[in-house]
Amino acid sequence: METHEFIYPPDSEPARLDQAVAQLIGGLTRAAAQRLIEAGMVTVGGTPQKPSLKLRGGERILVTIPPPVPATPAPEAIPLTILYEDRDLVVVNKPAGMVVHPGAGTSGGTLVNALLAHCVDLSGVGGELRPGIVHRIDKDTSGVIVVAKHDASHQSLAHQFKEHTIKRIYLALVFGSPKTDKGRIESVIGRHPTDRKKMSGKARHGKHAVTHWQVLGRYSGVTLLKLRLETGRTHQIRVHLSEAGHPLLGDDTYGGGGRLAGIRDLQLRTLIREMGRQALHAKTLGFLHPTSGEYLEFDTDLPEDMGRIIEYLENQGSDPKNGSEGTRD
Repeated sequence: METHEFIYPPDSEPARLDQAVAQLIGGLTRAAAQRLIEAGMVTVGGTPQKPSLKLRGGERILVTIPPPVPATPAPEAIPLTILYEDRDLVVVNKPAGMVVHPGAGTSGGTLVNALLAHCVDLSGVGGELRPGIVHRIDKDTSGVIVVAKHDASHQSLAHQFKEHTIKRIYLALVFGSPKTDKGRIESVIGRHPTDRKKMSGKARHGKHAVTHWQVLGRYSGVTLLKLRLETGRTHQIRVHLSEAGHPLLGDDTYGGGGRLAGIRDLQLRTLIREMGRQALHAKTLGFLHPTSGEYLEFDTDLPEDMGRIIEYLENQGSDPKNGSEGTRD
């Protein structure tokens, strides 16, 4: 990791941020500068900006360049929880904290590194750094993910995701208590207009996103939700719930940190901090097998960290107005 700090010369002609970064750092192309800016690795006056920001002179620019990522990931003998495997695909229960594939700043310890050690071969459709990866879940989200072992399997699964025929059920713990027991959130999700590391439902340009939700349990200051994704946009659940006024427990990026201070129960606060991630679990994944056409569905239990919070809340006594399916799925 290397950092460069500059003051854009006050007597310079106005220039776009990506142009200026490429000029100030020798050997850096404008495209590479744009990627760094979009990844939040460039700040102006301490704040991430868009590549198109016009510099007028005198701005302080800080550029962080992550170490280079190898052209191809290396196999790593990392233990995996395999839910299903055949010659076409492998289904894994990904733990929280594991990145799905290598990228800027993350060259090892990913699901791809682990799968390359576990499988003889993986599909190349996802690219050199993402072999076999058809879909992703966030680093700090746990749960079910399917990976293709060859191109035909990859194409079949990718088509199902594109057509929104995959069954995807998540469980989430959120701050507050929704007024109704179920609902639907629909918006356009795109890159946040000012914070390039975040997504937003208020973006000028984005993709259509739909999330269906249902209350499974109401507790003091916290609600357990079951969510069904109709679409699968980046950070979709986190954005939708945050902008609905119910950010995920532990999700500092989308408002969970600010809400934590309002929790008076010190033990509950401690449990949320100890979780160290957003309280989101990809519980169920269902799809048609790419070769046989058989419908397959895989279901997982809540991870221990989320389970401890629910157990504690249940022991404190829940609100009598529970969701119609009780407190467990």
